[in-house]
Amino acid sequence: MNLTDTLLDPILRAQAARPLITYYDQASGERIELSGTTAANWAAKTGNMVRDEFGLAEGDRVALLLPAHWQTATVLLGTWWAGCEVLAGAADDARLAFTTAETLADADDAEEIAALSLDPFGRGLPGLPVGVTDFATTVPGHGDQFQAMPSSDAPALDGIMATSVLARAQAFAEEQGWDSSSRIVSTLPWTDAEAIIEGFVAVLAVGASLVQAANADAAALGRISASEKATHRLG
Repeated sequence: MNLTDTLLDPILRAQAARPLITYYDQASGERIELSGTTAANWAAKTGNMVRDEFGLAEGDRVALLLPAHWQTATVLLGTWWAGCEVLAGAADDARLAFTTAETLADADDAEEIAALSLDPFGRGLPGLPVGVTDFATTVPGHGDQFQAMPSSDAPALDGIMATSVLARAQAFAEEQGWDSSSRIVSTLPWTDAEAIIEGFVAVLAVGASLVQAANADAAALGRISASEKATHRLG
């Protein structure tokens, strides 16, 4: 199975224009909102970049050295669309690593490196070392449609098979009482497989929507929850 197709197809058929991922950073004042369609387009660009820019194929391993962020969400979806396995927080044996400037040194073991500025206006990273690809200036040139190759079940996240990632996500969402009407405010960091499953995949697995908040204290979270009409909190 292709995990991204499984997650996105029902959302795009039922409510493509509805907000799917909303990102807040209280330190910068940033608020970014992506509909299902926009998230899918960004994921497609990333999947095309993974396949065409770096030549990765199904089963190749991709390191994720990124914080919980809307761009990280599209990197995850794009990487899975390309049939690759995500390694959370480790670049060992990775064909490609997605990183920020702050974690660039941790990506040295990967064969290829793509660095993200995470800038809300799409600005790149100046002064990157030779051989490091600037995500912000490279990914826009790739196509915003992606056709995944038919595939069997394979590892998707830290050795966990795609079917197991989905099953664990659905079970967690059921435990939390989430469904397609849920709007979840989360501060959970995506530092490992469990956090990615619970803080991201589980939301999409039931067609819910995510409000990911960074650098927010209790008062700010209360304001965000109220303004976003949140039904649940996580983290």
